Amino acid sequence: MPGYRNGSVGGYVADLASNLPAPGGGSGAALAGALGNALASMVGNFTVGKEKFADVEDQVQRILGELNEVRERLLALVDLDVAVYSQVGTAYKLPRETDEQKARRSAAIEDACKTAAGVPRAIAECCDRTIALAAELCDIGNPMLISDVGCAVKLAEAARHCAWLNVAINLSSIKDEAFKAEMQEALDGPGRKSHELADTTWRKVVERILS
Repeated sequence: MPGYRNGSVGGYVADLASNLPAPGGGSGAALAGALGNALASMVGNFTVGKEKFADVEDQVQRILGELNEVRERLLALVDLDVAVYSQVGTAYKLPRETDEQKARRSAAIEDACKTAAGVPRAIAECCDRTIALAAELCDIGNPMLISDVGCAVKLAEAARHCAWLNVAINLSSIKDEAFKAEMQEALDGPGRKSHELADTTWRKVVERILS
């Protein structure tokens, strides 16, 4: 399976649109999150180094540093999601003619789905952080780029929804109820906060543009 991080946008989109088993929704969510993150970074980069924003220079530099770390993680997750999906596919293809084979296959599917669920969970967490950082920039960033703040939070929020969905589909194949409960708890509370913050930030952006 090719690595997409350093490939062309066109090549990735073509593979995503094809009948290949991967990339799929999880990988696409990571890329969408990275795009939202990059837009937030652009806002920060058009803010730092300018005399009129000198009073928030340190704060924006800190935000940019965090955004860069999160974006690197999201780009890695674009490819990691492809890799773990192949493990799930391999598990489902294991033989199941005897009871022993069925048990081995079931355990392999459980393990592969747990691993696969961890990737969109990580994507969701990256999106949560991106939304929080973009929300900060909404208040202190260069106002000439206010529309890019809105685009950043919407892309990150959409990616967050998609990441949650990919966790959920993997959990549906997992029998370990404690694992499922922990995953849901880790995602649902932060998710509600992120979606509320994204909505608040979006409304601020729209109000400022239309005022």
